[in-house]
Amino acid sequence: MSVPTDYLQQEFKQDSWLRQLRGFDWLWGLLVAASSVYAHVRYADFMDNYEIGILYGTAGLLVWLGWTWKPVRQLSLVIALLSLLAISLYGGELSRGESNFFLKYMISSQSAIMWMSALYVMAMVTYYFAMIVRSDFSARVGSALTWSATAMGLTGLMVRWHESYLIGQDVGYIPVSNLYEVFILFSVITALLYLFYEQRYQNRQLGGFVLTVVSAAVAFLLWYAFARGAHEIQPLVPALQSYWMKLHVPTNFVGYGGFALAAMVALAYLLVDRRPSGWLAKRLPSLEQMDDVMYKAIALGFAFFTVATVLGAMWAAEAWGGYWSWDPKETWALIVWLNYAAWLHLRLTKGWRGRPLAWWAIIGLFITLFAFIGVNMFLSGLHSYGTL
Repeated sequence: MSVPTDYLQQEFKQDSWLRQLRGFDWLWGLLVAASSVYAHVRYADFMDNYEIGILYGTAGLLVWLGWTWKPVRQLSLVIALLSLLAISLYGGELSRGESNFFLKYMISSQSAIMWMSALYVMAMVTYYFAMIVRSDFSARVGSALTWSATAMGLTGLMVRWHESYLIGQDVGYIPVSNLYEVFILFSVITALLYLFYEQRYQNRQLGGFVLTVVSAAVAFLLWYAFARGAHEIQPLVPALQSYWMKLHVPTNFVGYGGFALAAMVALAYLLVDRRPSGWLAKRLPSLEQMDDVMYKAIALGFAFFTVATVLGAMWAAEAWGGYWSWDPKETWALIVWLNYAAWLHLRLTKGWRGRPLAWWAIIGLFITLFAFIGVNMFLSGLHSYGTL
């Protein structure tokens, strides 16, 4: 019996990919696996079977990311070391956050998030400076600042997770439950998506544009913390006390991050397209490259947003007894989905390119922004616990 040629080619490619893994790759996988087993044993009393599945699923994803995008390894190790240092400094007492110098000014959740905010703004300014003076060194500094800010933001979230349990065992939760926390998540995911494309295309000239939307998120975050006291950890409402939150929210914000990245690249595209021989055109990537990044960012965002919408429907069925209730948040999520589905449809089947889709990507970000924040501000429904 003969084996199909395409099957043999697929098996050969898979085998070749595995053969490319080196000792450090397997060491990375072993380290993540061992850490996951330790976390399971250490915190088994706080996890149900679903959460254990999420733990090992996340570990598998982290191993794969470390194999396919190696900077994730260094980022993960820095976050782990800083988080473990903060946990050891707390020593089980939340009050040490005010008396210990390193906690108070460096690696408590609030301090780490403040460092994240400052570093993202510094990165934006540095990227723009690098673009203006055409300095590759400054662009590399902007990239380093972005990596550092992302590390501090994720460290802040990890330490905040621990701090919530120090307040009380019945209070503890993964910090992706309110606008303050998800704005941090949005910032780091958008930055990570940009850093991936930066390395993929070996071009740092779009950093200032993408970090602009991240800095805008940071500005809202700071206002929300100081004006509304949103940084204070509060117990979850019953509807959010579910393992579904650990799946739905991060997946959703990968989608939001992809859409934000596409919109800022679209803005750069339109500026270059307006004056193809102008000052910016000599400093930014080609129109073809920006069009490609815009398409891939929306395709990635749409895929994750689709999965998040399905997960949200399953969560709703468990929490409220129905998969769909035409709640304002659900309705606007459908509008966002249809918007980007139409965008991709016109590109893939009608061959649309360039300026029309760039304008559409920018408008799409405002539609997404209203679904994200505007619904919470102006409409009421089952998701009213997320209001400003």
